[in-house]
Amino acid sequence: MRGAKSAKWVAIAAVVALGATACGGGGDDNSSGSGKGGNGVISVEIGEPQNSLVPSNTYETEGGQVINALFTGLTKLDADNKVVNAMAQSIETKDNKVWTIKLKPGYTFHNGEKVTAQSFIDAWNYGANQTNAQQTNPLFSHIEGYGDLNPGEGKKPTTDKLSGLKAVDDNTLQVTLTGPFSAFPAQLSFTAFVPLPKAFFKDPKGFGEAPIGNGPFKMSGKFKHNEEIDTVKYDKYPDASKIEPKGVNFKIYSNLDTAYKDLVAGNLDVQLVIPNSGLPTYHKDLPGRYIDEADSGVGYIGFPIKYNKAFQNADLRRSISMAIDRKTISEKIFLGARTPADDFISPIIDGYRKGACDACNLDPAKAKELYKKSGGLPNNTLEIGYNADGDHKAWVEAVANQIQQNLGIKVVAKPFEQFQTILNDLDAKKYQGAFRMGWNMDYPDMENYLRPIFSKDAIANGSNYAGYVNQDFEKLIVEGDHAPTHEEAVKKYQEADDVILKEMPYIPVYFYTLNSGFSEKVKSLKIAGHNILWDTVKLS
Repeated sequence: MRGAKSAKWVAIAAVVALGATACGGGGDDNSSGSGKGGNGVISVEIGEPQNSLVPSNTYETEGGQVINALFTGLTKLDADNKVVNAMAQSIETKDNKVWTIKLKPGYTFHNGEKVTAQSFIDAWNYGANQTNAQQTNPLFSHIEGYGDLNPGEGKKPTTDKLSGLKAVDDNTLQVTLTGPFSAFPAQLSFTAFVPLPKAFFKDPKGFGEAPIGNGPFKMSGKFKHNEEIDTVKYDKYPDASKIEPKGVNFKIYSNLDTAYKDLVAGNLDVQLVIPNSGLPTYHKDLPGRYIDEADSGVGYIGFPIKYNKAFQNADLRRSISMAIDRKTISEKIFLGARTPADDFISPIIDGYRKGACDACNLDPAKAKELYKKSGGLPNNTLEIGYNADGDHKAWVEAVANQIQQNLGIKVVAKPFEQFQTILNDLDAKKYQGAFRMGWNMDYPDMENYLRPIFSKDAIANGSNYAGYVNQDFEKLIVEGDHAPTHEEAVKKYQEADDVILKEMPYIPVYFYTLNSGFSEKVKSLKIAGHNILWDTVKLS
């Protein structure tokens, strides 16, 4: 978002954008889209990141966009959402379990420190250690020794190092996994796996306010919360000659409509998610300056199953799903900028199955029957929480009205001021109602739509806000991980997908499409995984 950036959660509805993206609102008028005087600096709209800018603790799209500009990992996504090498010169394996990674020479951190294999090892050890409570902790679970760093609540790790990591030399990293995992190179494209300099470990908190990366842009000053994050081009970056912008000003908005008005007026250069208000006119408002493409985000309604007994009956959850008219939401609310969801897996991912979700079909009669069978909700009342800064009011209220009409119950849409607010309340198990959520891929593989959201491990340190646990699901995910080929892995992951399609811990509502816009200052750009590909940005 975001994901679910994914980056974890999309505020971008792409909690996720992604859809889940928490965006739009106020920015610093002095950092205009005209590039601060036309000096080659471009401005990009984001919402307030949930946390400070530590890569392993950034699991949503707002902070993820900034991390992507500041850091370079071993692999990355290209314009076709395919995984290609970035800092890795080569990634080799004979068994999908032991991987040897050679680094490209010439990369340094923004303070001049050389990036080595140990820079990756130190960063991953920190991210994987439960003591550090990093948001992306579960993503390291495939690496041998993860269990030793995560003995569980109330227990302390007996080591601070993943046994599966070894620096053969400064430019060679060997990684041993707990078992075969063919998607490992794809997973490395996510920003949780970037390297960290020695300075981070001396003051992690301070580092998060002014991170020192190894990417194409470096910080210019500190993170100005609820205002902006300024960066300038890092001239010693190996591919600096391919980067046209001389800097990026990430303008923090609390309202997408305000950001869109700035975009149209030329006071903002890039908006990754066109708001609902702009959908009828953005082709006219931004002639030749928009992007319409398939996206990886999925928009959901989730349930705190573990923390509210009222939602623990699968028939109840299925009844709510079958009371939603996804086609009307997509066509009337989003004007075709979303498509009805019929799986937990995005259509752009290998393994998606059209029509896989039978409970995603509108069927008011069946919905009422299942609702009655389940025993219903206390006082026949449902509350759906959503972040008001992410342009979700219209569709959440429309869904609430549909459920109310088709089930004959009272449904209330409850706004939260910011995306980070509802995420924090869900993390703390404080919010007991249903909730809007979205997921954007961290890396292009089916597994990334399953384990980080619905696995047992993701409850404590991931994005399993439902508290959902199913042993059949857990078993099938592991079998998918250990499958000898990608094709066999997809089959097992599809079986795991079938488990959650039956139980519906979340309700898939729509798939995102990428509807973005840019100012006259930008000639062209490409976006992958809800991140701007900086070497594709061409200025006018």
